[in-house]
Amino acid sequence: MSEGWVQSGKVRAREADGAIEVVVDGLTTQARYYNPLIYEFFRKVWRGGRPPLWPLAARGLSSHGPPHDGAAWGEFAVEIRMEYIGDPPWLDLDNLAKAILDAIKGYVFHDDAQVARLLVERRAGERERITITVRKIGELYAPSAGELRQIR
Repeated sequence: MSEGWVQSGKVRAREADGAIEVVVDGLTTQARYYNPLIYEFFRKVWRGGRPPLWPLAARGLSSHGPPHDGAAWGEFAVEIRMEYIGDPPWLDLDNLAKAILDAIKGYVFHDDAQVARLLVERRAGERERITITVRKIGELYAPSAGELRQIR
C-alpha cells in the first residue's frame, strides 16, 4: 500500500493533491452494499483532515444543523469510477452514486447537495474496484452567525 493510505478491509483512503481518494476493492451488483461499507470506514477508521460530523448527533443536532469543524462547506466535484474485468456488472450507476454520496456525507462535505459536478462511469480495468475522488471547487462558503441561528 502506498504512503498516506489508511485501510480497513476492502476500503482504503487518503488525502493527496487537494483531493480525498477512496478505493473499494471488489464489486457487487448491489449498490446498497457500498453505503454501509464506506460509511463504517469513515466512522470507525478515517482520521483525515476533516473530522466526521457524528459528534453533532451526540449534541442532539442533525447533519443539516449548524456546522462544526468537521466536513467542509462549498461546492465539490466527485468522480466515481467502477472498474471491472470481463463483462460489465449489471448495476445502475445512479444507484451506486447515491449510495456512495450518502456514505461520505458528513465526512467530506455536509450534504450531497454541495456536489456541483458528478462523474460516474463504468470501464474495463486491471482489477475490480470502485475509485472515488472528491475535490473542492469554487469559493469556500462558511455561514455567518445569523445564518446559523436561522438553521436552528
